Amino acid sequence: MTMQTIALNTDKNRVKTGFGWAIGIGLFLLPLIWIDLVTYLTLTVAGISLGMLIFLIASGLTLIFGLMVVLNLAHSAFFAFGAYAGYTVLNLFNSLGWIETASLSAGILYLMLALCTAGGVGALLGVATEKLVIKKVYGDHLMQLLVTVGVAFVIVEILKIIWGVNDEVVPVPMGFQDSFIIYGVFVEYFRVIAIIIGVGVFAALQFLLKKTKIGIIVRAGVENREIVKTTGYNISLIFTSIFALGAALASIGGTMMAIFNQAVDPGMGDQFLIFALIVVIIGGMGSVTGSFVGAIIVGLSFNYVAFLVPKMALGVNFMIMAVILLIRPKGLFGKD
Repeated sequence: MTMQTIALNTDKNRVKTGFGWAIGIGLFLLPLIWIDLVTYLTLTVAGISLGMLIFLIASGLTLIFGLMVVLNLAHSAFFAFGAYAGYTVLNLFNSLGWIETASLSAGILYLMLALCTAGGVGALLGVATEKLVIKKVYGDHLMQLLVTVGVAFVIVEILKIIWGVNDEVVPVPMGFQDSFIIYGVFVEYFRVIAIIIGVGVFAALQFLLKKTKIGIIVRAGVENREIVKTTGYNISLIFTSIFALGAALASIGGTMMAIFNQAVDPGMGDQFLIFALIVVIIGGMGSVTGSFVGAIIVGLSFNYVAFLVPKMALGVNFMIMAVILLIRPKGLFGKD
């Protein structure tokens, strides 16, 4: 590859990155035309926090779908199972009388325990799914689609057997329901926690994939699995670990969304899988940065439009996805 080609590719990447951020900033500022400042700021904080919750789901899908090229529709079931796992932990603390009076610091401790439980359960589900099902259909997208739909049905039925078919109310620590005022905007503490966790996961994934040896191996293994095997690395073990990490992120996102909605139900994953797929497509396959920006776009556009034209709240994200794909078929940060 000549220096001229490298420079040309670098310029293309800069233009692509600039275009992605320009779209995000434009959609961020556009609603100011119709909404007063205080309402705009309120909707913006809520939209960013919703975006971070969606990113937790989409980041796992990015690893599995974008990097490993596995069509995993069981992702929604991992999300729902994680939600129930976190709900069980919080409900246990609630039965001891600790949740209703929990301060912000105590609530964060309970949340961390619930997230660790959900992440562990999700990782185990991911390992079992990859070993028993996905390993046999690598490279066969149609079979991946069919078997993961089957896995999703099985997991949802297991949820119904363990926890029942009815919706359950998720106990939320009292400290999470408090808020503070900034520039006349009431901001709930849980929304701030969701933003911090989302940004933290984004930073951790960027570091893992770009600054560590395992990240380089994963990216190389996606490009050419056989060559990586010849270097002595156990690519199968690495792929299983990445699949488990993706499932764990989906489960953590499930617990966070359960607290956000204050309810869980066995079919809750289906709706949010749609959001996650939109985010991955908008951002570009395999791009964590793209999923991060896409999640913010989806969260903000959903909130803004839900306030202005409620009936178009879900449809606007499909419209944004269609427009972006017309301009950039591989997404905002997708590889050319």
